[in-house]
Amino acid sequence: MKELIKILESKTRIHYQDCDPFNHLNNSRYIDYMMEARTEQLLENYAFNMADFAFKDKIGWVAVQNQISYLYPATWMEMVTIESRLIQFSEWSVTVEALMWDEHKTKLKSVLWSKLVHFNIKTQRSHQHSDALMELFTQVHYPLPVDQGFEARVKALKELTSAIEVK
Repeated sequence: MKELIKILESKTRIHYQDCDPFNHLNNSRYIDYMMEARTEQLLENYAFNMADFAFKDKIGWVAVQNQISYLYPATWMEMVTIESRLIQFSEWSVTVEALMWDEHKTKLKSVLWSKLVHFNIKTQRSHQHSDALMELFTQVHYPLPVDQGFEARVKALKELTSAIEVK
């Protein structure tokens, strides 16, 4: 069986309509950019089409918690790199970490943790992940190096990126 990539990455450009009057990406749009990137990354790397689940199977995932830290502004027309990874999962939920970098991954702009609960659209209730989904999650799970909360993770990433910037 082919080993699946655990850290997914893609690039996108910051659009004018998503920026504030200072040409900085609007705070709420960071989450949109990162979740849009994750959706495309899943499709491109795993042939995992979230729309198929929603339209065919009437199941999907709903965000129940987002934690985000804004470190440096993303600006109009800037090309950014977005990394995402599955850092936690259970029979009922997943937690995805997304990092927004400058194009060359030398400056970390934002860190997002998004907890999503598997949800049945027909019953309007949470829905247990199938065995096939649990197997996929096991293959792509990228646990954090140490058991740490969001603030500690952001601090560790800031320290790591400070070392990159010095080079």
